[in-house]
Amino acid sequence: METKFALDDDSVVVVVGSGAGGGTLANELAQRGIKVVCLEAGKRHEIPDFINDEWASFAQLAWTDNRTTSGQWRVSKDFPNLPAWIVKSVGGSTVHWAGASLRFQNHEWKALSTYGHIDGADLLDWPITGEEMAPWYDKAEYRMGTTGTNGIPRLPGNNNYKVFAAGAKRLGYKEFHTGNMSINSEPRDGRTSCRQLGFCFQGCKMGAKWSTLYTEIPAGEETGNLEVRPQSQALQVEHNAAGKVTGVIYADRDGKLHRQKARVVAIAGNSIESPRLLLNSHSNLFPHGLANGAGHVGRYYMRHTTGSVYAVFDKPVHMYRGTTMAGIIRDESRHDPSRGFSGGYEMETISLGVPFMAAFLNPGDWGRDFTSALDAYDRMAGMWLVGEDMPQADNRITLNSEAKDAFGMPVANVNYTDHPNDVAMRDHAYKQGTAVYDAVGAQRTILTPPYPSTHNLGTNRMSDKAADGVVNKWGQAHEVENLFISDGSQFTTSAAENPTLTIVALALRQADHIAGRLARNEL
Repeated sequence: METKFALDDDSVVVVVGSGAGGGTLANELAQRGIKVVCLEAGKRHEIPDFINDEWASFAQLAWTDNRTTSGQWRVSKDFPNLPAWIVKSVGGSTVHWAGASLRFQNHEWKALSTYGHIDGADLLDWPITGEEMAPWYDKAEYRMGTTGTNGIPRLPGNNNYKVFAAGAKRLGYKEFHTGNMSINSEPRDGRTSCRQLGFCFQGCKMGAKWSTLYTEIPAGEETGNLEVRPQSQALQVEHNAAGKVTGVIYADRDGKLHRQKARVVAIAGNSIESPRLLLNSHSNLFPHGLANGAGHVGRYYMRHTTGSVYAVFDKPVHMYRGTTMAGIIRDESRHDPSRGFSGGYEMETISLGVPFMAAFLNPGDWGRDFTSALDAYDRMAGMWLVGEDMPQADNRITLNSEAKDAFGMPVANVNYTDHPNDVAMRDHAYKQGTAVYDAVGAQRTILTPPYPSTHNLGTNRMSDKAADGVVNKWGQAHEVENLFISDGSQFTTSAAENPTLTIVALALRQADHIAGRLARNEL
């Protein structure tokens, strides 16, 4: 029987969002006998609903609600109302992600101590260490079935990887392989292995890729302790006179408003929607937004330093055959300021279908140079560059009171400008990415600007002191004891690695903390 909790049941934990953080947290709490209501703004699409067609799938899954942009990043010109490419559906962006699952390096938890002061950047050490996170990474990797860990074999390399690896070897790189991917390389956890269909961003039709949609959420529902409410857009978090949260106001699929009471609220709506919800929850007690007394909600938005390199060869590569992200070079992820920047970056193979390639190769461009690149699509190999970007106070999410959503709430404005460190890193990555392909005979290389953000981080950052951030080391709001942040918005710094594994590890750790606090009646 489907679980239903009453709107006036103030003993439940309300989780806003069902992606890597929210879906994992909801399941973990449900497994411990805690009643959970998960509010998800999107519809529920199951595996048979996925569409192996780029534009049709984008229309089905993407968060296309209006947003606005500002700042000097090129995305604000090319995609002014689509600053981020994320999912609005049960499972969140774990439906759309490529599967790369990398641990932070130990020094990345302590960026300020490691890099020192950098002009124009607002670096801060995480209030957690790599040693403290290691057992939670262990649990996350086992849960997600991450290849290259726990004796799980890595996926086979497709042609895109073989070209990439040959170039890496010629350049003398040492750490390159087909990746630590949370995609089954052999049947596991009741799901089949990867069939190399090449539509990882459109939802895995095989269910081989880990997603909370068909792993964490059904497991939580089976306990009878989890109710997921799709098409339930959280609008405001309410609190009492003592400053403790008491519930969430949300709109259902018909636009009708409801108030779900709560003992604890955990927000996991992505680094754009989570601060927007807090800012829209302002009150007399919190005039600048819930939990925003120190003024940090929405600040330090990070989206990783990214870009792509594509290369055209004289013979077919067919990069689209196989997993979207089929391999990695990790040698440049080290911190080595002799390169002219702090922090490091990863090189990861990527392949986009023809429709997305046309949209992202060089937005706004046309003519023979552009069309000749598309003509060579079958002879093309590609990589995505992803590195640590610097947190800056003015890179932030604010409310645009002149633009309202379907429920009359101000939408998020995303302001972002590259830090000089980001630019230096991207330039170095472009150079090295080009060298990888030149080493194996590329006829032409194409440098592609950053896409709309898929790694959205910061905006509710974790800090040891309340004056420096929004949440403490458990993701608990400094100013509101029964409010938690459970997504990438709690990231203090971005590190170089794809963030999903860390989000899941933090959610597992947070669930253990919340369950213990609830058992002791401390929340």
